[in-house]
Amino acid sequence: MFSYDPYAELATLRDFATLELGSPDFEAGGTLPLFAWAENRGGEDRSPALRWPPAPEGTKSFAISCFDPDAPTGSGFWHWAAFDLPADTTSLASGDGTTAALPTGAKVMPNEARLQRYIGAAPPEGTGIHRYFFVVDALDVDTLDLDGDETPGILGFNRHFHTLARGVLMGTAGPSTGGS
Repeated sequence: MFSYDPYAELATLRDFATLELGSPDFEAGGTLPLFAWAENRGGEDRSPALRWPPAPEGTKSFAISCFDPDAPTGSGFWHWAAFDLPADTTSLASGDGTTAALPTGAKVMPNEARLQRYIGAAPPEGTGIHRYFFVVDALDVDTLDLDGDETPGILGFNRHFHTLARGVLMGTAGPSTGGS
């Protein structure tokens, strides 16, 4: 059904450890909870809760994102991206994903809608089931040299070179799996 996994491809470029990423709100590969959908699809634009084990040795910060590679854009769709989360972070509660909702020091980047927050799933009719990759990277730097106004793609480029471990949790959504 799905043939391209952007994070599996990235893992072939650099060797790093696996970080076990999970959520009490949905199973890996399962449907996202309705609250994680866009408001205009019956959801609440709230990210699911995420949790991972303590950071591997050498971790100085974390970066997190949510990406839909199946959006009909040719380049996917970024729903959320944040960085400079403290190294002692092991979970995030469900929420809007704004800087105020994240641990002190975290910075949130504009998503595809140019909002500095999480925006929920809203796969357009006729585009099938979409995959939503929630990704947490343990980084070897205290802070990335970014001001937070860049795109999530720029974050991905910068975090790639500092990743010690990566956790990936994929959820799904489609026209008939939730929302209105």
